[in-house]
Amino acid sequence: MNRTATLPSQFILDKLLQEWLLEDIGRGDRTTQSLISGTRQAVWIAKENGVIAGLPIAERVFQLLNASTVFTPIVQEGEAVQKGQTIAEIQGAYDALLTGERVALNLAMRLSGIATLTRRYVEKIEDLPTRLTDTRKTTPGLRVLEKYATRVGGAVNHRMGLDDAAMIKDNHIVAAGGIGAAIAQVRANIPYPLTIEVETETLDMVEEALEHGADIIMLDNMPLEMMRQAVEMIRRKNDRIRVEASGNVTLETLRSIAETGVDFISSSAPITRSTWLDLSMRFKA
Repeated sequence: MNRTATLPSQFILDKLLQEWLLEDIGRGDRTTQSLISGTRQAVWIAKENGVIAGLPIAERVFQLLNASTVFTPIVQEGEAVQKGQTIAEIQGAYDALLTGERVALNLAMRLSGIATLTRRYVEKIEDLPTRLTDTRKTTPGLRVLEKYATRVGGAVNHRMGLDDAAMIKDNHIVAAGGIGAAIAQVRANIPYPLTIEVETETLDMVEEALEHGADIIMLDNMPLEMMRQAVEMIRRKNDRIRVEASGNVTLETLRSIAETGVDFISSSAPITRSTWLDLSMRFKA
């Protein structure tokens, strides 16, 4: 597991989980409440190979329904598992296990799918100093958990929201009348600890961002040779400026982009192109 992959605070997590449980339960689990009582043991099983993420979240789902539920992970967050492998054991009230099953599994399958694809991307460049970062292309309502899953997979989080840093993109540049004007206006208005990142598409734009003191320079959709030139230009001017590459990042192009010498590669693909990892819950006989 990526040791820096920390869950959101329980205050935030519980609010989200309660809303999602309410969406599924409505005015009550009619089937379970009509038929079943008592306690039981169950196991979670991986139905395909992948990287596991979300077990602590699943545990909290069941505990919100019944605090006495005991959820025991058999694997760690970020661990690669094989089809058929048991990944968790659960003991608790029948109604809590059955009522919470769908929400808990849905979240773990979604997050495990993200962690699985993220790991594939990270492994492509793990011998290079470049780091993979996620983006704000996330599912509304799930951002904190989807970004948690990318960290479990080994990536670095980009800004969580618009208030984390100032990123001056193409439309901001047009609205301000140029990179220099945009940087000056933003720097005059943001809290002093925040950094300013500027999105650039040409070497002239890189030069302007350097001239006006950008903290981070993004090279957006640049051809590889231009990207190499931009990295060299930035390093000569100020080697403390971080360089990020973005745009059309795939498993096939990732390594060649990293080899240009950028510090970070941002990609939405580990979240937007991932598929759920199939998991299931089975009661013990």
